[in-house]
Amino acid sequence: MVTPLPLGPAGEPVGDVARIAVLRANALGDFIFVLPALEALRAAYPGAEIVLLGAPWHAKLWRDRPGPVDRVLVVPPAPGIRGPDPGEPASSMEGFLATARDERFDLALQMHGGGGNSTPIVTGLAARVTAGLRAEGAPPLDRWLRYVYYQHEVLRYLEVAALVGAPATTILPALAVTDADRAEAAGVLGEPTRPRVALHPGATDTRRRWPAERFAEVARALVGDGYEVLVTGTPAERDVVDRVVGAAGVPVRPQVGTLSVGGLAACYAGCALLVSNDTGPLHLAAAVGTATVGVYWVGNAMNTGHPLRARHRPIASWTVHCPVCGVDCTPGIYPHRPGDGECPHRDSFVTDIPVVEVLEAARELLG
Repeated sequence: MVTPLPLGPAGEPVGDVARIAVLRANALGDFIFVLPALEALRAAYPGAEIVLLGAPWHAKLWRDRPGPVDRVLVVPPAPGIRGPDPGEPASSMEGFLATARDERFDLALQMHGGGGNSTPIVTGLAARVTAGLRAEGAPPLDRWLRYVYYQHEVLRYLEVAALVGAPATTILPALAVTDADRAEAAGVLGEPTRPRVALHPGATDTRRRWPAERFAEVARALVGDGYEVLVTGTPAERDVVDRVVGAAGVPVRPQVGTLSVGGLAACYAGCALLVSNDTGPLHLAAAVGTATVGVYWVGNAMNTGHPLRARHRPIASWTVHCPVCGVDCTPGIYPHRPGDGECPHRDSFVTDIPVVEVLEAARELLG
């Protein structure tokens, strides 16, 4: 029997729940953080169908995968929700909501930011009870919590689940790796002849990228230690992967867009360690049980750093001012607080993290 974790005040459970909608349609790391909240809903409402309102990649990931998501409805692209996939046919939010209302959701949960763009979608489902996060100026829900920027993402969404009487059963995201995932990874990578480690030098936000040359130094050292080194990246990150491979000066294996999300999960599950910037693959690796060394900007470390240290090392840069213009780029929580969180520059905030610190953490975890 799973014992609920009393993380704070919980709302009353909703009676006679057959179908639950959860809006979470963003990127890989963002989705990993919501998994414990989905597990809490599954435990509290074991007979209900949990339907994720997500992106096309969510539908592919959850096809025939055990876990708390029963089904995915793909939300149309919309401002503040998600961008269109290449070649994706046009569809209207009005048409989507009209069809979704036929599902007759009992609960609809907004787990997609502060609610300015996402709450109208959740309320548009016409569920019996709505709940979620609410930033200043966002529309209300039946049950809601104030969105405050500095909060660990996992706990943020566990608090939303608790609003509808679903206390936490875990604070650690976990994703099942399937036989199909393993077969895909084996078909691309082959069987290892040495223990494998992976590096992921990309990140959508270039301010969170540790320099490629530093990743190359780590690759060179780990190859010297006897490891096979993979360098993973999305097609948009091909340039940074190529720079790591070129600067390493030793044989490493680039993997750019060669694996689906499930295949990448199996790839990381077969590695002894992942060294990565703070981006989706870092959190995916942790969710499949792989040890990680993460390179973080300090604000992101507060919100997304792994809470355990036996197998995970978040290493943070304490830089808070833009290295180009000097603006305080920590997000402002209240109007009187200095810093607006933004400037036009996208230079890295994590260049001051030394290779020796990352390599020491990697070698300690590798044992």
